[in-house]
Amino acid sequence: MSRITEAVWALAEPLAEGLGLELWDVEYVREAGTNYLRVYIDRPGEGVFISDCEAMSKALDPALDEADPIPDSYTFEVSSAGAERPLKKPEHFARFMESKVEIRLYKPREGKKTLQGTLKGYENGDVTLLCGDETITLLKNEVAGVRLVLE
Repeated sequence: MSRITEAVWALAEPLAEGLGLELWDVEYVREAGTNYLRVYIDRPGEGVFISDCEAMSKALDPALDEADPIPDSYTFEVSSAGAERPLKKPEHFARFMESKVEIRLYKPREGKKTLQGTLKGYENGDVTLLCGDETITLLKNEVAGVRLVLE
């Protein structure tokens, strides 16, 4: 995590918990010449409603103004983590063990840059996947990204 995302996470997490939400991810990215601060939330078991995004935005916006962790101008967005959300942290992987995932690879493996299967393990960034009858362990340096897949 960058210094900015860590600072925003520290501000956002207690606010999300106070609203009965889970902070899923914080990203600060530059796209098409604009900086974006994106805060992703979840409500386990129920899903996220637009009113949850609005409440989180209203709670976090003044905290961001006061703490001022971002020196540049940016666009602030609060969104649901989504049904096909990326898995980035160990707790994400633990929560969705035995779920169907898609893994994007940095380099093709047997001619494929994406693999789909059932998440079977995660340890220190290495991901174990059941693809059909074959169990595959991908090393951290092979994995560009992992996301849930709706079944």
